[in-house]
Amino acid sequence: MAAEVERVKNTMTPIRPILAALRRHKMATLLNVLQIALTLAVVSNALFIVKTRVVHLSRATGTDEAHLFVIKNEWIGRPDAPHIDAQMRSDLTTLRGLPGVRNAFSSEAYPMEEGGGGLVRIKHRVEQTTKAQLALSYFADEHALDTFGIPLVAGRNFRADEIASLGAYDKSRPAVIIITRDLAHKLFPDGAAAVGQRVYLSDDGPSTIIGLVDRLQGGYAGSSTRSIDEDTVLVPARYASSDDGAAYAGGTIYLVRTQPGQLAAVLRSAPAALLAQNRMRLISAENGVITLAQARTKAYATDRGVAIMMGAVCVLLLLATAGGIVGLSSFWVGQRRRSIGVRRALGATRGDILRYFQTENALIVGIGVVLGAMLGIAANLSLMTHYELPRMPLWVLGVGALLLWLLGQLAVFGPARRAAAVPPVEATRSV
Repeated sequence: MAAEVERVKNTMTPIRPILAALRRHKMATLLNVLQIALTLAVVSNALFIVKTRVVHLSRATGTDEAHLFVIKNEWIGRPDAPHIDAQMRSDLTTLRGLPGVRNAFSSEAYPMEEGGGGLVRIKHRVEQTTKAQLALSYFADEHALDTFGIPLVAGRNFRADEIASLGAYDKSRPAVIIITRDLAHKLFPDGAAAVGQRVYLSDDGPSTIIGLVDRLQGGYAGSSTRSIDEDTVLVPARYASSDDGAAYAGGTIYLVRTQPGQLAAVLRSAPAALLAQNRMRLISAENGVITLAQARTKAYATDRGVAIMMGAVCVLLLLATAGGIVGLSSFWVGQRRRSIGVRRALGATRGDILRYFQTENALIVGIGVVLGAMLGIAANLSLMTHYELPRMPLWVLGVGALLLWLLGQLAVFGPARRAAAVPPVEATRSV
């Protein structure tokens, strides 16, 4: 009898009796392991996607977003380029003179516009045969940097005499440009040495880089340009066109920066001042005036929706996995009441029974985590191949594994407590 008691005590928490018990329930154990593995693979990749989306939608544009807004101005009557250029100059003078306005300039796009701006190919030489560096562009003038709220980190600003007036079919051929630091580092090994260098924009003539700014996000917020959406070029020009399909439905975009606390007032006064200055224009009451904060909300709606959806998927999967663990553990407790009673009759404490089931669960989760890590890596490699997603760091799998382990321990705690409460008298009852 003493030998039997000693044998039972030695098999209260070791792995061998647990493995023996699991072999008797192979199918249930396999299903639980597969559920944990699939949960880890999906949850780890989903959490990584959530992380990338949150980082993407929360990144800074480099501008003074809190005090910037946009007026989308369409011309009526299809005036010619000289007339539009004169009108744009007059409009800018009006806007800059309004109470509460710090500065303003005209362009064909604005940050996070979802499709505005130009795409340029930058070469070091005209005859260059290697792949050109892609970048996004804005038309700008000497007021653009102050309006955006972005200081120069090197070089100088545009001069008024360098600003060209472009019609619908004119090529810019800028003699000088200003670029972002990120683009400078892609063009030259030492980005700071970019000032003074000559490059070629598409097939245009040579352009000298006269200034660097730290950061300026382009007009595309979508993932298709994510690798270059901070590689930005400022081109000294005003776009004077009324052709359909030009800058903004045959018009222009005015970017306005207000003084602190004056945004709401200027949002009302600026469109009214432009209409009073010349009524041959159209500023939509619905979306003709938009703040950069509103542009951010709209541009990143998809990223935000994907993050919320992936988060919900993670929660549902974890709840389903926890429910599976609870159900299986409860089933096993019912199946093992007599054997648990025997252990209790031979001296096993409640703590011994509790540890037995927790160890058993930890073993099942451990096997599932190893399999799930391999599936998670394979899934990430597939996403990298078919979608614009970077490599998932291993720590994400580690976080997912820890989360599942904690979830497993919490889920099995209730059934394990019920098992520990089985009285020794169960050993005397028939099966």
